[in-house]
Amino acid sequence: MDTHQLDPAEVRVLGCLIEKQALNPDTYPLTLNTLLSACNQLTSREPVLSLSDADISAALASLMAQKLVAERLPAGSRVAKYEHRLPYVWNIEGARMAVLAMLMLRGPQTPAEIRTRSGRIYAFSGVDEVETALQALADKYPPLVVHLPRQPGAREARWAHLLSGEPVLAAVTAPVRNEDDEAIVVGLTGRVAALEAEVAALKTRLSELEALIAD
Repeated sequence: MDTHQLDPAEVRVLGCLIEKQALNPDTYPLTLNTLLSACNQLTSREPVLSLSDADISAALASLMAQKLVAERLPAGSRVAKYEHRLPYVWNIEGARMAVLAMLMLRGPQTPAEIRTRSGRIYAFSGVDEVETALQALADKYPPLVVHLPRQPGAREARWAHLLSGEPVLAAVTAPVRNEDDEAIVVGLTGRVAALEAEVAALKTRLSELEALIAD
């Protein structure tokens, strides 16, 4: 394929197939129900999705049309199972496959975050191996990942996959202050000071009353 334009459901399906192949090889390929649970998993997913059977079926149909997923019908079984074909279509495996899966499942991340979160999917020897895999994916034609600009306040720049086209970066801007904002701040400060004075007066009055009662 010349360009990568997968929708979020298709990206999630591919990422889950890679993940479960590594984590649960005995139950791979996956049935539709198992894949549905993996896609809607509440942990290790960013963002968390709520896909339906129809969403998964449509995603699988599209991915199979693009030769990225294959359907299997094991002997003696009437339930179809599904597997990805990325080693054959995009010629990726090992560290590169793991890195891409992490970006598909967890969104933009730094190399250190990818290494920490990869868990049992792939045992990276260090951040250098992650960076090498990322660069290899970026050097493919068309590229599969991109190095994002470092965001203000962030220590490291993140990487993102390009399977759905160029990622949309959230604009980070400084808050705009105007005269109305300053008036609100001043007003709040005055109210807080007045309340503090009122509390202090009440405490003094309470102490006086306690003294009278004691006498």
